[in-house]
Amino acid sequence: MAIVMSDQQVTMSRREIIRGLACGSVFAFTGGCTYNQELGRSQFMMVSRGQMAQLAGTAWTDLKRQERVSTNSRYTRRLDKVAERVVLASGENPSQWEYEVFESESINAFALPGNKIGFYTGIIDIMDNDAQVATVAGHEVAHVKFNHSGERYSQALAAQAGLTAASVAVAASDSRNYGWAVSALGLGVQFGVLLPFSRRHELEADRFGVRYMHRAGYEPREALRFWERMSQQGGNKPPEYMSTHPSDETRIAQLRREIALLPPRPTA
Repeated sequence: MAIVMSDQQVTMSRREIIRGLACGSVFAFTGGCTYNQELGRSQFMMVSRGQMAQLAGTAWTDLKRQERVSTNSRYTRRLDKVAERVVLASGENPSQWEYEVFESESINAFALPGNKIGFYTGIIDIMDNDAQVATVAGHEVAHVKFNHSGERYSQALAAQAGLTAASVAVAASDSRNYGWAVSALGLGVQFGVLLPFSRRHELEADRFGVRYMHRAGYEPREALRFWERMSQQGGNKPPEYMSTHPSDETRIAQLRREIALLPPRPTA
């Protein structure tokens, strides 16, 4: 996640990757669940972190060719400075990460496996201070650190495999209602599994992102101000149960709870 809906070209790149994976044309997979102590839950993975980084590397290279990379130091220096502090606060090595600003009015940012973070100038333009940049940077760092993309792809692969098996079974038992039944199964997976799973990722990224920005020395309450501003951006938003992202109200409520649990920042 991007923190908001991904840029169309990035989304298309991800869709192409999923298609390639689902067709078995990229890698051979072995799946399993691994307990993540920091998250406090198990993660289902059918792709390794290295495989995801390899796939995303191509998408990142394509994106930098297709879109205009900003050379305006007003944007680039700000992102480099803030992102480095946030990455370090997350326990990662900043020298192993890459950050880019893209020239676009899109109010958006995104992360790709392999430690890639992209911001659009449009989202930086609505930020009042570096702490709000850190809000978004922390969110994206958390997505990468916890390999949320790998989980999403694994869920998509597993869902497709389950739908294929179910459609074969339905066709064998009731050919007259085959089309309707398969459509119903697809909707059940989409709204009951994949979308809620994505919302979980977004909330995890929010929660850990605000911890990282706090450790990096930024005021965490600026995360609330940023999301309050985002909620005022307008546009038709689908109901939460039909969206890959939590509602603004849900995000803000969770952030308030998380910020209340943070230790006091040291005073000079």
